Amino acid sequence: MGLKTEDRERLTILHTNDLHSHFEQMGRIAAFIAAEKARGNPVCTLDVGDHMDRMAIETEGSLGSANVDILNRSGYDAVTIGNNEGLTFTPEQLGSVYAALDCPVVCGNVKLEGGALPPWMRENAVIEKSGFRIGVLGLTAPFSDFYRLLGVEVTEPFAGLQDRVNELRGQVDVVVLLSHLGLASDERIAGMTQGIDLILGGHTHHLLPEPIRIGSTVVCAAGKFGRHIGRIVIARDASSGECEVREAGLIELNEDSVSDVRVDHAIARHYEEAAERLRHVAAVSETELPVDYERESEFGNLLAQSVRRFAGGEFSLVNSGQVLGPLPEGAITEGMLHALCPSPINPCVVTLRGSDILRSLEQSLLPEYTGKKLTGFGFRGERLGGLCADGLTIRYNPDAPPNERIVEARTAERVIAPEEEYRVATLDMFTFGAGYESLSRGTNKRFILPEFLRDLLRIELGRPGAAREAALPRWVAE
Repeated sequence: MGLKTEDRERLTILHTNDLHSHFEQMGRIAAFIAAEKARGNPVCTLDVGDHMDRMAIETEGSLGSANVDILNRSGYDAVTIGNNEGLTFTPEQLGSVYAALDCPVVCGNVKLEGGALPPWMRENAVIEKSGFRIGVLGLTAPFSDFYRLLGVEVTEPFAGLQDRVNELRGQVDVVVLLSHLGLASDERIAGMTQGIDLILGGHTHHLLPEPIRIGSTVVCAAGKFGRHIGRIVIARDASSGECEVREAGLIELNEDSVSDVRVDHAIARHYEEAAERLRHVAAVSETELPVDYERESEFGNLLAQSVRRFAGGEFSLVNSGQVLGPLPEGAITEGMLHALCPSPINPCVVTLRGSDILRSLEQSLLPEYTGKKLTGFGFRGERLGGLCADGLTIRYNPDAPPNERIVEARTAERVIAPEEEYRVATLDMFTFGAGYESLSRGTNKRFILPEFLRDLLRIELGRPGAAREAALPRWVAE
């Protein structure tokens, strides 16, 4: 026979993940949190990372302090970091911005070089809510090679997790893992680790209208961009003290949802302040540079120049979809560079076989590649676009059959031969297999952080004659 309502105490856990600086949803989230607290039961609110995204003016112009202010105003109790926090800001920048955060940043697989925990982070946290003690752990995706360039060591997330759970388990009523690892890792953890009541997931943007139960662990996730908020009800038996998950689901937040006016006003103020900071003149363009996503264009060539000159390599290959419009003549502000090249993508240098280079150049002449829609991997453009080169001349026959159009590609020193290898400056997103898949087959990868492509454009525009050089053709039709 079930217990009466009065025989059970209830705790509500609310969770968000992968907001990616969708500030238009944050007022609705804040209003929902406030409404839940008004019900009278204790409420614990948690975020699973990638709250920040530097594509948003509010985040770029404030270096994340706008996000922190809204987290504070909404009443979050703990957060973890995603790769958008950890890899698009330096540890020093995060330390500065998180100094104003009213709740702990929890993550168990991040250390500074030398093994010290970042001073703005904790391995776990115990949150008390009206007699409930919630133990919070966190893990973030181990992009170790990238983090190392920022002086950060991110370790394999599964090692030592059971010990950390065991240490926390005896101190709390509920153990919650904030996992910015992806659904496959969440399910693996649930199957191999004892003592975790809830895994709140993110990173792969998975939406779980119904939770996944694996053993005694409940796995939940709320999709992306703040379109949903997760709501979980924990019931505790008043006599035995045992807790169980009684409800777990999602609430959709749409245009009809109530929004917190106070938070909306704060967001509007952050936008104006950020926009003002981004009015600073960053560079001057000698001429207007158009962009074309299906054929060679000057702005795409300028981007290729900037990557090659900054990163090195025999030549460079980048995709024109990284820039979202033409570059005007005259003064170029920080805000204009951000609007034209918003992706938090970094340059890299890889060794590629000639056959893979030639294959990618063939694909660049196909509309299914130039028009490809691409999401994730740091890419914030609308379409992939064609390949732009610097230090490489490509002769092609536009009337030849698909995948047989490249007549020759050559540097100043040698012809690209299928069996030979070349040192190529390119983009980190290609190494993940995004867009031009053959470019992911590179070896001896050297990633360069923290500079984004817009930083490289700023530097290149400061070089006399750069814009005129971008008008020189690299693709020659025969």
